[in-house]
Amino acid sequence: MRNGDVLAVVSQSGPTVSFYDAITHQPLGTLELPSEPHELCFDPEHRVLYCAITYRSGYYGENMGRAHEIAVIDADAREIVEVVDIAPEHGPHGLALDAENRRLYVSVEAGPAGPGAVVVLDTKTRKQIGRIDTGAPGPHWFAITPDGRRGYASNKEAPFVSVVDLEASRLLHQVPVPGSEGIAVTPDGKHVCVATPKAEFDGATVAPTGIEVIDTETNAIVRTIRTEDPVFSVNVTSAGTLLVGGLRFAGGPALGRQGPGRLLSYAPGTYEPLGSAEVGSFPLTIASSPDGTRAYVSAVASSTVSVIDLETHRTLATLPIDRRGEPGAHGLAYIPVGRGCLGS
Repeated sequence: MRNGDVLAVVSQSGPTVSFYDAITHQPLGTLELPSEPHELCFDPEHRVLYCAITYRSGYYGENMGRAHEIAVIDADAREIVEVVDIAPEHGPHGLALDAENRRLYVSVEAGPAGPGAVVVLDTKTRKQIGRIDTGAPGPHWFAITPDGRRGYASNKEAPFVSVVDLEASRLLHQVPVPGSEGIAVTPDGKHVCVATPKAEFDGATVAPTGIEVIDTETNAIVRTIRTEDPVFSVNVTSAGTLLVGGLRFAGGPALGRQGPGRLLSYAPGTYEPLGSAEVGSFPLTIASSPDGTRAYVSAVASSTVSVIDLETHRTLATLPIDRRGEPGAHGLAYIPVGRGCLGS
């Protein structure tokens, strides 16, 4: 972490992205976005943020229509430089960057363009150059291996994680899970960690909750980490620490009845518990600093971001994210200071 590093946070109902100094946590400004933004991804080569504009309002399974744009934001000037329309694709959500090969992968829902898929954009031209069928109607989050050869899509309703060959642009395998939410790949590329099952908010009985650890060589589940709380968001730090967002409820498992959530951390490789920290209500997205020392947890119901010291599990700051309705804080991106910027 260096002076000049910035944290960017989406407010889904804002619709905005807010910028904070990553060291002092002081606000640096807010940018209006098209509605309704969800996820963020930082491209260090072009120093832009990609923001998925997913719905016109609402959220997965409860919305007023799917959007079809990717907003491109200059990360230093903090202004929109382009809005890429990917129609007839729609419902873009998960974003994964292969910086070496200049590819941005975007998960999209089934619709006029075809089944649920991952759309491939060239980050230099920002043009669509490919489409990979995931075999599921609603791929949501997407993660790629460090070598850029494999991609993994979590599918809320479909009973599997989709494994795609990014070089051959084809569906390679389906790993059985009872629905899935957040997903992340370890920095050594050996494991994929995925939250299961799909979160339920209607009081329905669901399968035991936890994290399935998938071996990327065999595409087999090699470890199951059971959690007391339903889990939604997943991140793996640069040091290999697994971070998981646990949901807790007050008065029953209904949307809007969440109590304070928890950030759970697990040791690299062994996945032994390291500790936990209380965060805001409904932790939806987790990011971590490049050095792996801090976690940033956006909580959509309380519309806050908790900054957590991963050595002590102490809360360093709680950032309030402005909103104009429900829901609030969503996508996150850490922006290291660049050449010509303060602190470089």
